[in-house]
Amino acid sequence: MLLSTSVRAFYANKTLFKSNLLSRKSKLKLYWSVIRPAVVYGCETWVLKESIIQKLSVFERKKFGPTKEANVIWGIKTNKELGELIKHRDIIMHVKAQRVSCFGHTSRMPVTSIVKRINKWKLRPAGRSKSRWKDDIRNDVKKIKLTKWAEQVQDRLKWKDIVERAKSVSEL
Repeated sequence: MLLSTSVRAFYANKTLFKSNLLSRKSKLKLYWSVIRPAVVYGCETWVLKESIIQKLSVFERKKFGPTKEANVIWGIKTNKELGELIKHRDIIMHVKAQRVSCFGHTSRMPVTSIVKRINKWKLRPAGRSKSRWKDDIRNDVKKIKLTKWAEQVQDRLKWKDIVERAKSVSEL
């Protein structure tokens, strides 16, 4: 289900992506404005497991993968070429930055908010995953090397800068 809407979005526009009439720049704009939002819809609430990270990476790689060079030879892009093509805005880094942003919103909510109360809930039902959304976020915040994040999250402008920094941290 994770990638089903994105696959549908891609195949609905497949003729545009295969067309020689559109430039690569136009196809990238189509990807950024239609395909990627369909893929990452609701990503702020995901617990990122290795299987999801792998699926997202493979999806993005396939969309920019093999291309026909000079209408004769099929070429596969290296990771460096792919990084330059998408301007180093990896889909995984985007998802993690969105989660850090959402964490800021939920942390600034009043204590009486339902979202805040659910977020503080400690009970994990049997059979559920070992990691929680909050655990993932705390690990991401550690990787950004934030200290005193509880105070920084209250200042929206500072937190916005932190989210932008998180988009460029490759270890995240």
